[in-house]
Amino acid sequence: MTKHLPGVVLWAAGCLFASASWSQEPVTLTDNPLTGLIDFHVHSGPDSFTRSITDLEIARIAKDRGMGALVLKNHFTMTADRAVLAERLTGQICYGGIVLNRAVGGLNPEAIRRMVTFTGGRGKVVWLPTFDAENHVKSFGEVRPAVQVVKDKQPVPELNEIFELIAKHDLVLETGHSSAEECLILIRAAQQAGVKKILVTHAMADPIGMTVEQMKQAAAMGAKLECVWLTNITGPNSHLASMRHWRQVTTAEYATAMRDVGPEHFVVASDLGQYLNPIPTDGMKAFVLGLREAGFTGGEIELMCRRNPGRLLGMFE
Repeated sequence: MTKHLPGVVLWAAGCLFASASWSQEPVTLTDNPLTGLIDFHVHSGPDSFTRSITDLEIARIAKDRGMGALVLKNHFTMTADRAVLAERLTGQICYGGIVLNRAVGGLNPEAIRRMVTFTGGRGKVVWLPTFDAENHVKSFGEVRPAVQVVKDKQPVPELNEIFELIAKHDLVLETGHSSAEECLILIRAAQQAGVKKILVTHAMADPIGMTVEQMKQAAAMGAKLECVWLTNITGPNSHLASMRHWRQVTTAEYATAMRDVGPEHFVVASDLGQYLNPIPTDGMKAFVLGLREAGFTGGEIELMCRRNPGRLLGMFE
C-alpha cells in the first residue's frame, strides 16, 4: 500500500493522483458526489497558459458525471462564446464571462457591452483584473504594467461605468486578484451602484488572503466567498514549480472558515485545469469528499456547491 503524504503527486494505474491532507481514499464510492454540482472556476484550453484539458473535453466529462454546470474562465479572453459552443456540442450547461486584464483593455466597459450581446446569453461573470491586478503584480514582486482598481481607498473612476453595466445586466461581479482590503472597498461601492451578485475570488488564497474577520465583513455586505480546491496542492511542496510561491490552503482550513463564517456565504470551486494537475471534476470530487470528512452535511455541501453558485448564475431563485 502506498502512503499518501500532503502535497505529493503519485502515478497509479497510469493516472495522475494528487494527494492532499485527507486519509486513504475509499475503495468504492457508493454514490456520485458530483451530481448536480456547479464548478464556478474552470480553466480549460485553448489558452495562452498550458492547460490539461479543452473546453469540450471537460464539458463532456462533467456531463458524464452528472454535473449541473461549469463556468469557464480565461485570464486573457472572453469565454461566453466558448461556453455556448461547449454546451451545444456536449449538452453540459456552461457559462462564461470576461476577465478585465490588459489583454481586453483592462477596465474596459465596451468589452462587457459586447459580451452581453453574444448569441446564447452565456456571458454571466465579470472578473476584475487577476494576473494584471496591481495587487497581484506587487504581491509576487513582478515588474510589469498593472491595472489599478483602488486608489486612495476609493474605487478608480473607470469602475463606475463597469459597475453600472454589471447591475443593468444582472451579472456576477468577481473581485479578481484584488487585495483583501480592496475587496471590501469594491464590494461596498459595487452594492451602492446596484450590483446584487458579488463573489470574492478565492478569498483565502494568494494574493487575496482574507482573514476570517474580513470574510465576515464581506459576507455581512452580501458577498459570497469562493474557496478553490487547487490550493491544496500549491505551496513549497507543489509538484509544479510555478505553484510553489502560492500559499497552500487546505480543505481543513476552508472547513474551519466555513464554520466560523457560515456555509450559506460560500461557493466551492476547483480552479483547476493547469497542466499536470488533476482535472476540474476530480478536484470538485476531492473537495466534496474532504468536506464530508470534515463533518458537513449533504445539505450544507449542496448549498455551497449547487444552490449558492446556481443563484449567482440565475439558475435558481
